[in-house]
Amino acid sequence: MPSQSSPRRARIAFSDSAAKQLENLTSEPEIHALDRALVVISVDPDVGEPIPGDTVGPQLRHYADEVERVRLLYWVTALRSVVVVAYIEV
Repeated sequence: MPSQSSPRRARIAFSDSAAKQLENLTSEPEIHALDRALVVISVDPDVGEPIPGDTVGPQLRHYADEVERVRLLYWVTALRSVVVVAYIEV
């Protein structure tokens, strides 16, 4: 029987401003909520809604999880292997 490999997850990288926002997260529930949202985006980078705007640069996307109350702004690189988080709101 052929082995079925799971789809490759996107690698997550953070902008400097997002990294600073991460430093301010101190409670376990906030960290857990953010972790769940990052897993969703790493599994399916297209899950977020495109944000209308300039088509010259990378397309910004918006992902919101209403249950966990997390919002992320991010873009996907040309190789679709790395998702860069630009804004985090928990």
